[in-house]
Amino acid sequence: MKKGILDILKGGFLVNEDSVKNWRFILFISLLAVIMISSAHRADKKVHELARINNEVLELRSEFVDVRTKVQQVKLESNVTHQVASSGLKPSLIPPKKIRVANKK
Repeated sequence: MKKGILDILKGGFLVNEDSVKNWRFILFISLLAVIMISSAHRADKKVHELARINNEVLELRSEFVDVRTKVQQVKLESNVTHQVASSGLKPSLIPPKKIRVANKK
């Protein structure tokens, strides 16, 4: 057992006659490590992208709520009458009447 550990530490398994199998295995493990690191970086990029998009969605949602309240304020009858009063328009004192059209068959 001591000889096996010493052989590994000295790197003797890399220069033996059957070292081709060992080198293939080491290259395979290295390739897997590179693929794993690349995959982890891509996953991190996607996480950061999702966080940025979520922040943007929150901003747009708050902007939507703000604009919607402003539109509701502008649509109020009192604001409309105040804005058109300078043109000389006033609200009608006579209520509107429904017009019914008879179907001719």
